Amino acid sequence: MKIKKILIANRGEIALRIIRACKEMGITSVAIFSEPDLNGLWVRRADEAYPILGDPIKAYLDYERIIDIAKKAGVDAIHPGYGFLSENGDFARACERAGIKFIGPRADDIDLYGDKMASKTAMKKVGMPVLEGTEEPIIDIKEAEKIAKQIGFPVIIKAAFGGGGRGMRIVRSEEEFKDLFEAATSESMKFFGRGEVFIEKYVENPRHIEVQILADTHGNVIHLGIRDCSIQRRHQKVIEIAESPSLSKDTRDKICEVSVNALKKLGYVSAGTVEFLVDENENFYFIEMNTRVQVEHPVSEVVSGVDIIQEMIRVAEGEKLSITQDDVNIRGFAIEFRLNSEDPTKNFMPTTGTIKNLMLPGGIGIRNDNALYEGYKLPTNYDSMIGKLIVYGKDWEDTVNKARRALDELNIGGVVTNIPLHRAVIRDEDFIKGKFTTKYLDEKLEKLDIKNEDIFEKEEAKAKFLKELVDELKKQ
Repeated sequence: MKIKKILIANRGEIALRIIRACKEMGITSVAIFSEPDLNGLWVRRADEAYPILGDPIKAYLDYERIIDIAKKAGVDAIHPGYGFLSENGDFARACERAGIKFIGPRADDIDLYGDKMASKTAMKKVGMPVLEGTEEPIIDIKEAEKIAKQIGFPVIIKAAFGGGGRGMRIVRSEEEFKDLFEAATSESMKFFGRGEVFIEKYVENPRHIEVQILADTHGNVIHLGIRDCSIQRRHQKVIEIAESPSLSKDTRDKICEVSVNALKKLGYVSAGTVEFLVDENENFYFIEMNTRVQVEHPVSEVVSGVDIIQEMIRVAEGEKLSITQDDVNIRGFAIEFRLNSEDPTKNFMPTTGTIKNLMLPGGIGIRNDNALYEGYKLPTNYDSMIGKLIVYGKDWEDTVNKARRALDELNIGGVVTNIPLHRAVIRDEDFIKGKFTTKYLDEKLEKLDIKNEDIFEKEEAKAKFLKELVDELKKQ
């Protein structure tokens, strides 16, 4: 079935990203928006837009109302983007019942991989290396403590029905297990409505590596190389890289091969990401599968030349992937910097404001994914990410040099952002050498030279000085 009209069940930069893909494919785009998002750039750029009033967060989660809008708008399909409803199997089923294509994996696969224990068991059965740990979600503290002793400390406790670092605790000794287990289950209940957790062996100082997968309904499964997402703060990704400047080619190839083989056996369809922890000896272990397009998908796109959103749409139409594995030629490196409205000099306190003096970098290898414009007032209802800067270079050194230059050009006036953190990281010797793990920011943060500065103000001061110089010369 050829898709002619798509509703984007999301907001912000990912909504605009999907709208752009639709326009290139000649597909009519439909946006939805909460009241605080009335002036969103994606709302302005979409062919049609419909309001969803009420609580701003709940509005984007109310899939019955969204499907009702989709029916009235006469759409063929819905793309969920990332976050919100993107990994909600019930939403995917509701779309299908309404005769609307869900652009993403099958509902049963969303459920399977959304359950960390079930996905771990499924992956293990098809030959994926996994960390030693519990086979089933657990909430009984005595049983949990017994299992932790059997595995051997350190262990990590993770929410069985959540993610993003919530409900997660690292336990290094038997003495601290009880308090940390109770903290993890309590937090899991608060954020996900379920207190169950699972326990597994903790890998010290790992790298966080993931594989971008695309699969169609004809049995074709390909990868677009790996991403190194090791630079994190509180288990939240901050900088993502494709490929990895420090992982050997042999290990990269093995991780990609085992990911493709596993998803072929499991019959996965659409875009997805297989995530691993890699230890200091380059042993790798499956940790989770994400059944959606990732925030960091642009780095895979720029090194492979493949448009992931467009491929997702083709797969939803029942078409074969437009490329085979032999067509995928990974070239160079790409770095994505997540741009957040937060102050890195004040413990990353959330910030807000109205965008002014917006200066976006350009040139070869520079991509800006955001929905910002001068005069746009940032809503305070959502998370702090307001955009992404993606930089591509022919090799690691070229990419780092381009990123340094691009970050020095970038200015988002009117609101304090984490751009100064990125400027400090790109100048750090360990980062330049590709020496980083998931502990990088924990160990570096206090040592990095992070300075809040407005590039526009510096350039204005320079312009003022030059004008005074010209005026002085005129008098002579």
